[in-house]
Order: sequence, then C-alpha cells, then structure tokens
Amino acid sequence: MTKTVTVLSGLIRPLVENRLPEWVEPRFFQSKDEAMALAPEAEIGWFDMYDKKDMAAAIGAATRLKWLNSIYAGVDGMPLDLLRERGTVVTNGAGINAITIAEYVVMGMLTVAKGYREVVRAQERHEWLTDSPGKVELYGSKALLLGYGAIGKLVEERLKAFAVDVTVVRRSPGPNTLSPDQWCARLGEFDWVILAVPATAETDGMIGTDELAAMKPSATLINIARGTVVDQAALVEALKAKRIAAAFLDVTTPEPLPAGDPLWGLDNAHVTMHLSGRAQDKMFMRSAARFLENLDRWHRGEAVEPRVDLALGY
Repeated sequence: MTKTVTVLSGLIRPLVENRLPEWVEPRFFQSKDEAMALAPEAEIGWFDMYDKKDMAAAIGAATRLKWLNSIYAGVDGMPLDLLRERGTVVTNGAGINAITIAEYVVMGMLTVAKGYREVVRAQERHEWLTDSPGKVELYGSKALLLGYGAIGKLVEERLKAFAVDVTVVRRSPGPNTLSPDQWCARLGEFDWVILAVPATAETDGMIGTDELAAMKPSATLINIARGTVVDQAALVEALKAKRIAAAFLDVTTPEPLPAGDPLWGLDNAHVTMHLSGRAQDKMFMRSAARFLENLDRWHRGEAVEPRVDLALGY
C-alpha cells in the first residue's frame, strides 16, 4: 500500500498516533528545524506553531502539500497566496473554540455591567461593599454583533437567553440583520458592539475614530476577533475621554501587549490577553477528532471541512 506522508505537530501526537489509518505515514516534529526538515515530503500537513512566521516558513517549504490542517481559526499569517497558487486545500479550527469564546463574551458583558472588577478589588482590600459598583442589567439591552460564523451564532444564542436584543451584521438578509453597508449608520442604537469578524483586509481597522464617536457614551466595545480590527490608538483616546463607557478586549495589537501600553492602566479597559479560546480543556481533543474524521473523508475523495476560502481569507 502506498502511504501518504503526513507531517504533524508533536503536540497532537498523543491524541492521534494510535488512531491514524493504515494509509497514513505519520512524521511528528517538535521544533521549527524538525518541521522544516520534514516539510518537503508532506502531502498532508499540520504545521501549527506558536510563532506564525515559523509556521509560514514550514508551509512554504512543503512544496508537495495537498492539504493543510490547522487548529487556528484565523489564517492571518499563513501564506494564503502561495497556498492558492499551489492548489492546497486548507482546513482551519473554525468552531473548535467557539463555545468557550462565546462564554467569554457573556462573562465580559456581565463583568462590565455589574462592575465586577471593583468587587474583586474590594475583596482584595478585605472591604465589604454595601452597594453594587455596577447596576446594568443585560435584560432588554441591545447588542450589535459583527461576524456571524461559528462564534457569532453561539454568542447570539447565549445572549437571547439573557433577553438581549441582538442585531447581526451579515451579507445575507434576515430578521434582526444589517448589511455591511448599513451598520455604521446605526451604531448609536446599541449598548454593546461585539466584534467576531475574521481578520481580513476588509475588516482591518473597521472600528476607528468615526465609529467610536458614533457609539453611545454608555456603550461597551467587545473584541474577540483580532486586534487589527480596531484602531487601537483611537480606542485609547475614546476610553480616556469617556466617549464610550468601556472596552473588553481579548485581543490587542501587538500581542503580548507591551508593559508600557496605555491600555493596561485604563480603568474602563478590560484586557484578557487572548485567553478566551484557551479557557477550556477540550481544544486539542476536538481538533484531533475533527482531523481524524477529515482523514476518512480525504481518503474517500470527499470534501474536508471547514474549508478556508483562500481568496477571502476565512
């Protein structure tokens, strides 16, 4: 039997090695150097590394690659043009972390609404508060949700359970929906503006000075997309001037956020260090199970999923 050389990150080895089909010839790497050495033989690759530049280098060296898999939902940092030229199929981690990220959005909204940061600080001071530092209810508030993929759908589902009025931005029309050319003019209607869009040239800097100025002074911006989606300097100025009430930022530019960055010191900025997707213990198990299912599909000549549109970048 002719076997298919499949190069995989050593991190996933314990979850897949004994479950791989016979037609797969697995080769695992523990470092960038090992990945670079193995890449040229790979027909199937899972080249996830913390450093996206190292990952891109390994992908570039994989000249025989037919299918690239990744645990990451965002494919920014991958050589998409090169992959498209080579005709490589790319599957990503869309939806793998959707549950925990959606829960993080709800946590962020409740944290801001109830002033929970001040409650934690009072406990650290051993001080018994006699009144709540936050008096906002999610009930009846209005949220604008930009991005309606796996995460966005779960955010909407959870917020409806809190009786939040959710309006979704997407290209296809539907109830409680705004199109990409309508939402800017309606920003002033919402208490929460939630960013769950993919990082593309189209979404780069989509929230800037004008958008922040259009928001309600009592509104909160929540970003669980990518830092590049927001003009961070403009956001800092808006928060300092209290032009918006707060920002709950799981993502920043750059990451890690430098120690001297003004965001750290703003009481109305909540920086959660890109932990939303990591706030779980099922990510690797889910990704491994999806990869093994996709291997069977690949062998049968069926479509693997979720497949990235390399022209769109998600």
